[in-house]
This record gives sequence, structure tokens and C-alpha cells, in this order.
Amino acid sequence: MDQKLEPLFTPWKIGNCEIKNRIVMTSMGGTNLLGWMERNHFDKEGANFILEAAQNNAGLVLPGCQAVRNPMFGEWLYENDRMYRDLAEWMPKFHETGAKLFVQLTAGFGRSFTVSKMMEKLYTDPVLKILSKPIMDLDKITATASPAPNRWSDKVPSRALSVDEIREYVDAFAKTAKKLQDAGVDGVEIHAVHEGYLLDQFTLPYVNHRTDEYGGSFENRYRFAVEIVRAIKEKCGKDFPVSLRYSVVSKTKGFRQGALPGEDFTEAGRDMEESERAVRYLQDAGYDMLNCDNGTYDAWYWSHPPVYMPENCNLDEVEHIKNCVDIPVVCAGRLNPEDAADAVRDGKLDGAGFARPFLADREWVTKLIEDRPDEIRPCILCHNGCFNMAHYKGVPNDQKLSDSLHLARCAVNAETMQTNDHYISRTSRPRKVAVIGGGIGGMETARVLKLRGHEPVIYEKTDVLGGRFIPGSAESYKGKLRELLEWYRRQMESMEIEIHLNTEISDLSQFEDMPVIIATGSEPRELRGVPGHQKMIEACEFLSGAPVGQTVAVIGGGLTGSEIAYELALQGKNPVIIEMKDDLIAQTGVCLANSSYLREWFALHEVPVYLNTTLKEVKDDSIICNSEEAGEISIPCDSVVVSAGYIPAPLAPRSKNVYLVGDCRKVGNLRTVIWRAYETAMRI
Repeated sequence: MDQKLEPLFTPWKIGNCEIKNRIVMTSMGGTNLLGWMERNHFDKEGANFILEAAQNNAGLVLPGCQAVRNPMFGEWLYENDRMYRDLAEWMPKFHETGAKLFVQLTAGFGRSFTVSKMMEKLYTDPVLKILSKPIMDLDKITATASPAPNRWSDKVPSRALSVDEIREYVDAFAKTAKKLQDAGVDGVEIHAVHEGYLLDQFTLPYVNHRTDEYGGSFENRYRFAVEIVRAIKEKCGKDFPVSLRYSVVSKTKGFRQGALPGEDFTEAGRDMEESERAVRYLQDAGYDMLNCDNGTYDAWYWSHPPVYMPENCNLDEVEHIKNCVDIPVVCAGRLNPEDAADAVRDGKLDGAGFARPFLADREWVTKLIEDRPDEIRPCILCHNGCFNMAHYKGVPNDQKLSDSLHLARCAVNAETMQTNDHYISRTSRPRKVAVIGGGIGGMETARVLKLRGHEPVIYEKTDVLGGRFIPGSAESYKGKLRELLEWYRRQMESMEIEIHLNTEISDLSQFEDMPVIIATGSEPRELRGVPGHQKMIEACEFLSGAPVGQTVAVIGGGLTGSEIAYELALQGKNPVIIEMKDDLIAQTGVCLANSSYLREWFALHEVPVYLNTTLKEVKDDSIICNSEEAGEISIPCDSVVVSAGYIPAPLAPRSKNVYLVGDCRKVGNLRTVIWRAYETAMRI
């Protein structure tokens, strides 16, 4: 192991509970022990994932948060005795690893509950609202401190919780904690003063306008969180550890308005001055640890940092707040292990929180210990699989139901939280398999084929593996994507997969009866109907190094086009975005943490954005567009980069012995490429 990392592997204590090392697997929706968006039960899939993390040297494991009142069916978490018996039977197996387990409990989302189109219908239709209430009581689920707009939908406003409801929640926390303690759990974490969830909404001045004992003064705003820890300590004893998930600073300007790194703004939520007071108050109330980051759902990119956010984005604030308390402090949020180790060594941090790296590679800590860092499959911070809740103008959470029900999966690892569907099984009939195309889809197919016992052979027409992922990972801020590409290349080498570079295949007959995987990707959609289209630079051409002028018109404001505009701005260029829809990144599968960062960054930096606008003509020094608001307009520019999407480009159609993977079958994203490649390799 690299000596720089050694501070992360020293013991520490939370109260009287000793933790073997400083690696904390922080909570992720979907990695639940007791069910998620379904009836409460002991969840074997979540338990297997948690156990693997513990077996691979996580010191403290925090499963996905558990609502003390289930949003589905309105069940209280303490009511299912069978579930706790199952948990008690499983706990000895977990403790064999030497790790400790704190179950994270939440009062719920309040106004941050991720409302979907279906939920809007349930809420706004009087008949459906009555019929659905026993299954999903949105009026109860979305209730908050004071009447407030929902983060996701204007059609589902949030009412105020009554005092009786608050007391019912406090009692439920205590009863649930006692059940968990009796089942052998080492502690609980209260998902409370954090991320703009329900308990945090009570603390935040821009949400809480109450005039009773839960509003107004500092003490009243934090009363809900204080009553919870006191009730737990009374029920479970003072030595039962209770951690608090805590956002140091809200980084929020108001409803649906976050504050970007480096932005000068007026804090609408919790500023550092209040935070210094709050952590002392919460410590004195009985909390034994603070598990920290920044942000709210209105500033979601702090709590769930996308690739655009700086590394260690929450570390400075967390290190500052540690000076204010005597209890242990953990930091999470795009944390670099070496920097975390330095912070622990210097006494600025007690534990290092990691989440998504465990989804990409459950063995990553073990590989660090065994000095095998090159073998770690990197998380690329994409949020596609683990947290792809999309949102754009006039549309609530536009996420597939399957994704809503099954979070904590991973775009780069098809096996994560899918043990029933995605697992390696050895073939009983090893075969030589031709793989045409050496992009990510081709390499993933070859990797899985090799693990199954087949003999894959890759044919790549260029002199390097990577395909369109090479330009797709070219932007300056996409270092993690380039790490993934290098990981795949190393996998091909270490697995001794036969590769033929500079070999273009045009005829499949040479492969006779061999299975053939076609992974030839896609080609750009051309705007040949636009006069002057030949003057435009295709997105991949730009990303591959094609020069551009100072003012660049970007045609297409989807994710690819927006990321190109962001890169141009970082380079000191002047991008102008032209988008035919009524919002940027108006597409399914792009997490709100990602899309809101880009939209707000463009607004802050005054990047011109033309929505509801279509390209009509490209001239030498300008473009002519049709705007729904202004009619025909001329926009000056030196260069034009077009990002109009892609279409499949298969070498040959599917047949009995020919399989298509990746974008050559159906244009998607990295997750669809990797997962479908994995599944295809399992069918051969």
C-alpha cells in the first residue's frame, strides 16, 4: 500500500464504538437493508452489496437511508418484526468482517420528494388521489415545515406538518432505533440536517416560516433533530452511537436556486456562522458523529458532485467545522483518498466518506491496500445508473420506473446490485469470437467473453482502442472518463485478449461459423438540409482537436452540446448555444445534479442561450436562425460546432450468428453500451 494512504487505515472511535479504519461507505439510495419504495422487508440484494463492501475493508458501512415511515403504503419501519429477525440472523455474518454497521434513518424528503409525471396525475386527479392514497399518500409524503413548492413539480405543493405528526415521527425514530439495536446493529445515523431533506427543511429559513415551537428561533428550527436524538438515547441508552448526516453550508440562494463554486451570493439556508453554532448545539443534544458535506436539493451538485465539480469540493467547509466540535467528523463528496489521508493525519478529519466508488468497484479499498490501484475500475461521476433523476422545464422527474425502483446501479459495472440478472457464468462450449470494433462496447464484450472461457479477437480499424469514447472523454474536466478508458485497455492487455489494430473488416464471410460481435458504433446525424452545412464542425471533430475561432455557435443544447459549450468557455472562448427545445438538456437519464450545474453555470457566466430556436443557414461569419419569440435572427460567430445526435452505423445487420452491441444497435449512453455488451457476451 502507498504509505501516503496509511492514515486511512488506523482505528478510531465513535463514542465507545471502535472502527477498524477511516474508510466510510456512505449511504446511497438503493443500497438498503430494509427495502426501498416497496413494502418493508429484509432486502437480500442490498445485504449482499453491503456485505461485499465490508469484506473488502470498509471500516464503517452506512446502507441506503430508511424512511421511518415508508412512502409506499404508509408503513412505519418499526412495525415489521420478521424483518428485524432476518436482520439479526444476518448481522453475525457482517460482523465477521470486522466492520461496523450504522443504519441511516430519515423522516423523508418533504418538498424534495422526487415527483414524477405519474405522481402528478395521482395528485391532481381527484378520483386518482383518493384511490392512490392507501398506496402513495403524496399529501403526507411531501409535507414539510411550512407550505412550499416542491423541488420537482409545481403541481404538487407541500403542506406543513402538524405538531402531532412531528411527534409521531420522533417516536418512530426511537422505536426503530431500538429494534435495530436489538437486532445487533452497531449504531444509527439520522439523515437529518442535510441536503434539504425534511428535517433539514425545518432548519432552513427559506422553507420554515412556522410560528410554533418548531419555527422562528434557532432553537425551534433545530428542535425536530434534537428531539430525535434525545428520544433515541432515552430508548437505547447513552452509549448507543447516533451519527448525524449534516450539510455544513446549504450553498443555496432560494427555491430551486443553487450557488456554484466560487459564486458570490447571499445564503438563503445555513451559512457558516449558523453552522458553527448548530454543530455545537447538536453535539450537546447527544449526536456522536457528524457525517458532512454541503448543499440542498436546490443546490444538488454539492451533495452529489458531477464531473464538473472540483475534487474535494466539500473538504474545506468540513475541516473548518471540525474545529467547532469534540465528536468525530467525516467528509464526503468527490473525495480524493490521498487528500483525505492527509486530512486524517493532520487531525482535520476523522473519517473519509466514499459512495459511488463502491458501485463501480466493490473491491477498490482492497486493491488500494494490496497496492493494485491500476486494477480499480473508476467511477466516472456520471450519475447514470446510480442517480439519474432528470428534470427540465415543465417536466418533473423524467426517470424510467425501473430506475426509480432500483437505484445504486452503475453505468460502468453491469453487475452492481443486479446479482440475479448480471453475473459471470462459465461457458460449457468455449468458442473463438470475432469482435468488430475496439470501443468501450467491443472491449466490454471481449472482457466478459474471456471471463466466461471464450477466446475473443478484437478487430479495430484505427491504431488505438477506444472508438468514440476517445473524443467523448476529451474535455479537460473528464479525467475520470479517461481513467476508465485506460482501465479497459489494461484489462485487454492483462487478460491477453488478441487484438488486431489498423484492421478494417468489410466482409464477415471470413469468419465462417464463428460468432461475430459488431460494435462499430454510430455516425453523426448530418444537417444536410441547412445551407452552408459544410462549414460546420461535427462535435467529435472538435473534441478530436479541430480548431475553432473565438466565438463559437454550438448547435444543439443536449448534454453533449452543453458540455462542449462548457469546455469552450473553460478554454476562454465565447460559446453561444442554439437549442430547438424549450430548455437545455431536456432529455431522460441526465441527473438533475449534472443538468442544473450546467444550466446555472451558463446563466452565471452569461453564456448566450437561444431556446426554441432552429438553425436555418450557416454563413462565413454568422448563422441565421428561426426563433419562436423573435423570428429570423442573425447570430455572429467565427465557428459552428454541431451536436445534432447520432445514428447507428452497424457493419452488418443482426442475424443468427451476428450480434450488435452498443450504439450500432441503438444509440444510447455509456450505461446502455456497457450493460448491453455484458448481456450479449453472456448469451454466447
